[in-house]
Amino acid sequence: MTKIFIDTEFNEFGGELISLALVTGTGFEFYEVLECPNPGPWVKNNVMPMLGKKPISKELFQDKLFNFLMHFTEITIIADWADDIKYFCESLIVGPGISPRHPPISFILDRTLSSGHSKVLHNALYDARAIADMYMGRV
Repeated sequence: MTKIFIDTEFNEFGGELISLALVTGTGFEFYEVLECPNPGPWVKNNVMPMLGKKPISKELFQDKLFNFLMHFTEITIIADWADDIKYFCESLIVGPGISPRHPPISFILDRTLSSGHSKVLHNALYDARAIADMYMGRV
């Protein structure tokens, strides 16, 4: 089973997904950004400048996500915040009753983990790396 660490950025509380990152302990990574045409004030000032990547369409985002997941036979997603799992699961649904095949996935929500040591706070990729480092005792 492959452990994959996750972080997301989203538009204020309950808003749409902006970016999602998945990082394995060995450094295999997924990071993509979606359009956010109307960011809330906090997101506009603290998240949007940190994305470091141009947005892609939701369809391409989902295609890339499924391609990444298919590299594994069984996955455990490890998160420090429940919304990360929520946005990941929503990303697996591509239409009414439609979710392409993917490996079996389980989840660990561990609130003792933190992205506080991130090299670029509010960038999902750097935050996911920080969570992985903390989980593996590298910080």
